[in-house]
Amino acid sequence: MPFLSDALGRIKPSATIAATQKARALKAAGRDVIGLGAGEPDFETPANIREAAKAAIDRGETRYTDVDGTAALKQAIVAKFKRENGLDYKPEQISVGTGGKQVLFNALLATVNPGDEVIIPAPYWVSYPDIVNFAGGTPVFITGSAEDGFKLRAEALEKAITPKTKWVILNSPSNPSGAAYTRDELKALTDVLVRHPHVWILTDDMYEHLVYDNFVFTTPAQVEPALYERTLTMNGVSKAYCMTGWRIGYAAGPQMLIKAMSNLQSQSTSNPSSISQAAAVEALNGPQDFIPKNNAVFKQRRDLVVSMLNQAKGIHCPKPEGAFYVYPSCAGTIGKTSKGGVKLNTDLDFCNALLEEKGVAVVFGEAFGLAPHFRISYATSTEALKDACGRIQEFCSQLS
Repeated sequence: MPFLSDALGRIKPSATIAATQKARALKAAGRDVIGLGAGEPDFETPANIREAAKAAIDRGETRYTDVDGTAALKQAIVAKFKRENGLDYKPEQISVGTGGKQVLFNALLATVNPGDEVIIPAPYWVSYPDIVNFAGGTPVFITGSAEDGFKLRAEALEKAITPKTKWVILNSPSNPSGAAYTRDELKALTDVLVRHPHVWILTDDMYEHLVYDNFVFTTPAQVEPALYERTLTMNGVSKAYCMTGWRIGYAAGPQMLIKAMSNLQSQSTSNPSSISQAAAVEALNGPQDFIPKNNAVFKQRRDLVVSMLNQAKGIHCPKPEGAFYVYPSCAGTIGKTSKGGVKLNTDLDFCNALLEEKGVAVVFGEAFGLAPHFRISYATSTEALKDACGRIQEFCSQLS
């Protein structure tokens, strides 16, 4: 439509949100649907965090706050980075937004000009390329194959960097694959980036605490201090603290960049919710003992889903190091026909037929930049996962 902005033509609706909404609509219509599209823990927000929010309301903390975060929350974030990552920041190096997505949006819109390139390893979170496109930049994709653990390798990164490269985005553990970089794997990448001082690093650490099998998390500025001045380290309370609806994300980086992001936010949403910020202070400063307990459940679910999917004909599912996703290949089903008569030419066909015929909602791999795959979130009940994976096995067994 001529009335709408040209910039809207450079973005598309989130595939993960679309899958979740479709599953909800089918449920509302009375269909028996198991939704495995949403990246949202099924655990309740811990009681101490909820109580902190109630106490903030009772104290009357319902006014505007500073645009990019209260002093109390920024101090809690400073303490978190020092305690957990060995990184020293000042409050003026911290930005708080309404979720990690806004923080990333602010950073890219504040820095990317037409013609700038942003390196995005694939498979990637669906929003990265759309935000780059909206900002007028050019996404440059580097595929990390299943054989490489869905990870970016140093040689490929070196080849992809050009004089136009502005950022490289790293996400570990990854959405959608759950792949997590070891310290040595990150060091190989940071060694490359040290040699290219015009390239900045945007690291999405949202799943930092969701790692399994004694995996040790590290972040780029921690691995290579020489990159500290050109790294934006993003995190949030959504996943590990079971606070997706509270909408609090944050980042730490050079003061110049943080100030630019604040300026942008001042003309868009202004401050995040004052109540959510008070809850986030308690999340970061309060007891952390529930995280390993939740992780033990997630690990059991991961192992269940990987085992059951690998028993489905035509499916191969690697075991991820972290997050709460698996990213199985459905290559063995491509070219076949479902019991309902649908020819499976793509992973989108696979996912649509699975939903229509078996009532299991997953997200197709092409949306994440690597096909033929699909993403399952195992952040739901074990009973639902058993049922869903059984339905997937049945669906695959009926292909011809």
